Amino acid sequence: MSWASDLRVLYHMAVKPVRGATHAERLEAFYRGQSGSYDDFRKRLLHGREEMLAALPLPEGGRWLDIGGGTGHNVEAVGDRRARLAEVTVVDLCPSLLKQAEQRIGRLGWTNVRIVEADACTYQHDTGPVDAVTFTYSLTMIPDWFQAVRRAFDLLKPGGAIGVVDFYISRKWPAPGMRRHSAFQRFFWPTWFGSDNVFPSPDHLPFLQSLFETERLEERLAGVPYLCGLKAPHYIFVGRKTTR
Repeated sequence: MSWASDLRVLYHMAVKPVRGATHAERLEAFYRGQSGSYDDFRKRLLHGREEMLAALPLPEGGRWLDIGGGTGHNVEAVGDRRARLAEVTVVDLCPSLLKQAEQRIGRLGWTNVRIVEADACTYQHDTGPVDAVTFTYSLTMIPDWFQAVRRAFDLLKPGGAIGVVDFYISRKWPAPGMRRHSAFQRFFWPTWFGSDNVFPSPDHLPFLQSLFETERLEERLAGVPYLCGLKAPHYIFVGRKTTR
């Protein structure tokens, strides 16, 4: 971590306009200038990734699809479990982040990891159904996130696992047992994140629970760098594709 690195990221997050005619162009415009500092800053912003990955079943000889996997951080975070998989595919739509993933693969000598530049909503996996799909802070950046989740459902084997961690806000009147955020939280966080085309949604968790059998669900609050005293809501979800 360095002040220069943080200032570069903060400039792109808070000052530099995000422009582009397509979602892919806007992602590249946002991340191009900060891709080299991405992992260092995000480990202080994107909480719960390691916990979700630790809870995710990754079977021996299985296939794992990391959607919106960017720099390949998640692959490194699972540690020795990566080596026992037949295949890991990191899918992202941002060339600058995927370049960081390429460098990580080369530096660490991974032979079972590949990267694919593709849209999560239309991605076609060419080696058959997968055993696990993950989204780590990527659903809030996918405009048609409903379709991305449905695509993940279609790509999963029956009994396969999905793991998601992301920012969110609760519904005004959530289901019994679910956390209810204040009116301030439900207004402030979509407004603050929205300037970077990150859209916390009250519908993530209900939609995930409608498609998958819940194995783990945690609703949390965690600090945001340089926003002293404010804690952003995020959730951890691990579910199974059932045959029902």
